[in-house]
Amino acid sequence: MSQVKEGKLLNDDHSHDRPAKTLQRQLRDNRHQKRAAELVQQYDEATVKLENAAIERSKAVDSAVLGKYNIWRRENENDNSDSTVRLMRDQIIMAKVYVSIAKLKNKLDLQQELKIRLKESQRALGESTADADLPHSAPEKMKAMGKVLSKAREQLYDCKLVTGKLRAMLQTSEEQVRSLKKQSTFLSQLAAKTIPNAIHCLSMRLTIEYYLLPLEKREFPRSENLENPNLYHYALFSDNVLAASVVVNSTIMNAKDPSKHVFHLVTDKLNFGAMNMWFLLNPPGKATIHVENIDEFKWLNSSQCPVLRQLETAAMKEYYFKADHPTTSGSSNLKYRNPKYLSMLNHLRFYLPQVYPKLDKILFLDDDIVVQKDLTGLWSIDLHGKVNGAVETCGESFHRFDKYLNFSNPHISRNFDPNACGWAYGMNMFDLKEWKKKDITGIYHKWQNMNEDRVLWKLGTLPPGLITFYGLTHPLEKSWHVLGLGYNPSVDKREIEHAAVIHYNGNMKPWLELAMTKYRSYWTKYIKYDHPYLRSCNLSE
Repeated sequence: MSQVKEGKLLNDDHSHDRPAKTLQRQLRDNRHQKRAAELVQQYDEATVKLENAAIERSKAVDSAVLGKYNIWRRENENDNSDSTVRLMRDQIIMAKVYVSIAKLKNKLDLQQELKIRLKESQRALGESTADADLPHSAPEKMKAMGKVLSKAREQLYDCKLVTGKLRAMLQTSEEQVRSLKKQSTFLSQLAAKTIPNAIHCLSMRLTIEYYLLPLEKREFPRSENLENPNLYHYALFSDNVLAASVVVNSTIMNAKDPSKHVFHLVTDKLNFGAMNMWFLLNPPGKATIHVENIDEFKWLNSSQCPVLRQLETAAMKEYYFKADHPTTSGSSNLKYRNPKYLSMLNHLRFYLPQVYPKLDKILFLDDDIVVQKDLTGLWSIDLHGKVNGAVETCGESFHRFDKYLNFSNPHISRNFDPNACGWAYGMNMFDLKEWKKKDITGIYHKWQNMNEDRVLWKLGTLPPGLITFYGLTHPLEKSWHVLGLGYNPSVDKREIEHAAVIHYNGNMKPWLELAMTKYRSYWTKYIKYDHPYLRSCNLSE
């Protein structure tokens, strides 16, 4: 039975159209097919012309002369330091193409010869990235490869086959690059999660020393300043002794009157002794310091804190500790499996009035920042009834609310503007009086309860912070807080130099080996590497 009826397939969706309309459609389809055939023919002709021109030009090239391509294209006459390396790589690519075509056309002797030369060239090239790294035998291997490629071209060259093989190799390479990018992302996330052995060593030594101290020597002076609302109070929550020391040191060294500054440090029980011992050994001049253990905050429990309850659920444990290799589930969510999101030190920022009930204002600092100027001016900034003073991070299209929140969810889309500007955690002035009036912690609890299954945002503290302080954030002048030193290699040096606070947000923390060298000195200048504890733990610049 014919499959065509009046020029149409029987199962065509237009089988009930009038004959005139059917004819019109047929004419239009015919025109499209004709035009497509013309374009394909033009493409094939252009490809053949280019390949033939390349072959003709290659005849004049001496394969023994370094720095020039011997068969497939003519190199520039510039004496590039890696021209021979690039030539050998190109030869290896073409040899792989012809090995495949030789097998296809049953030219087994030529295939074997190509394989031998391919192996020799690969061995000679090795990991070389510049001509100076190549062995003395490289020119000889390159010349031998040029000869066998010339033979292969004469016997096997077929424009469509060569083009097809190259495209297949390109596609395979792209897939390998994507896979390597995922692995690289995973490894960088893993590196960012780890604490270097030297810092771990420092913490352990300090802990031992602390618990050998008599009780009466474990107290810091000037405890009467801890609840004085007329002083400048800082909140710093950290489990990294060295990072916390840089924050305190840099703040004090740039303060006009250190005696008016009070540092409230909170850490976990594992680092409590080390944090105390460090600042007992290295007191911050006339400033006041106090260290607390978050595990002693009995009011911070799963019945009072939604995120703590959620972190204890089987679903959350499965999310963090499932057996699947992280790279198999994509790289975009890897950062949310960072252990810092499991630590209540990261979420304590939503409970500042509970931690410091007698204070009116407090400056919250992350432990990956460096202070470069006196910060007392922040306490005199009028927040205009807002709760949070922060530097905004959005430009024309990035770091807005839709980057952090799921606007396909009606709870989000009904209550927030996707183009609202994001802001930075890391240096935030909080008005604790207004916080209590507006019940900020209650707002946070409400949204955190709604995000039980992570449908509103993924883990972290910035998304719930954006929600909780929506309409309650006063933008600070950008020079107060410059970000990006932990991921962006292009931060303007002038902005860094003029910033009051610089922030190493991102994976490349200054205490890690993967830190960007160009930014590290801003951090290391506040560490005395000749300290005996640092020397004994091999901590150095």
